[in-house]
Amino acid sequence: MIKETAVTTDPDDQPNIAQVEYWNATVGETWARFQDQLDRQLAPLGLEAMQTLAPGCGEHLIDVGCGCGHTSLELARRVGPEGAVVGVDISQPMLEIAHRRAAAMPGLPVRFREADVQTAALGSSVFDAAFSRFGVMFFSDPTAALANLGRSLRPGGRLAFVCWQPFADNPWMGEPLAAALPFIPAPVPIDPLAPGPFAFADADRVRTVLSAAGFTGIDIRPHDTRIGGGDVDQALKLALRVGPLGSVLREDPSLVGQVNDAVRRVLEDHLTPDGVLMPAAVWIVTARRP
Repeated sequence: MIKETAVTTDPDDQPNIAQVEYWNATVGETWARFQDQLDRQLAPLGLEAMQTLAPGCGEHLIDVGCGCGHTSLELARRVGPEGAVVGVDISQPMLEIAHRRAAAMPGLPVRFREADVQTAALGSSVFDAAFSRFGVMFFSDPTAALANLGRSLRPGGRLAFVCWQPFADNPWMGEPLAAALPFIPAPVPIDPLAPGPFAFADADRVRTVLSAAGFTGIDIRPHDTRIGGGDVDQALKLALRVGPLGSVLREDPSLVGQVNDAVRRVLEDHLTPDGVLMPAAVWIVTARRP
């Protein structure tokens, strides 16, 4: 396992400086703290895209926005000792978790690199495939980022990622926020083109960006399921820390006490024998470098 660093904090060299700062401050620390619960919640969605990618033994893969390394480690298991996986992210707090996880599994062919895929030198024609679990929606210029990623793929190389459908189709984020609205300031409306979790919510935009970046064979299919799995207390802690509601409460933590009971009631409505499970809707996107 090798640590590599490529991210710069010079705004002249880093067009995604706002995202670098965002994921290296409170948000990155929060995701690192709740890594196990977030992995459990997001794992089924990532696995759906991973199964579509179908990584093979001996392949060399890049994992974009690898976060705490959960997907990179799973990809490494699938490509086996003859393969290799490079997990790339801009968040130091999350990459520290990834490094620790990999150190505990020394036989896996995985390394992590702190870098911005939009601007980093990823190499030319070095990867058989690229994968991402919710890591491709945060670029200031997604066409440039995906074109750079595409150049790192070998001719015919595959791309598969999972991204969120519109906010309105994701009650796991929408319902806790709606329950809290009587007690909090109205959130700033989401800019559909700005870097963020819903930047690829419009499937037509995803297709346009991928085409402009040079990809072909583009397929975008919906996948709806329920995610979660923790008990009510665990789900409540997460709902108050991540997503749109978490963003509001980070600005004014004093509001947590006011929204706590209302959000808890919403989560209790979704309690099942397997924990709190709420509807989620994503796109499973695949494409190829010509």
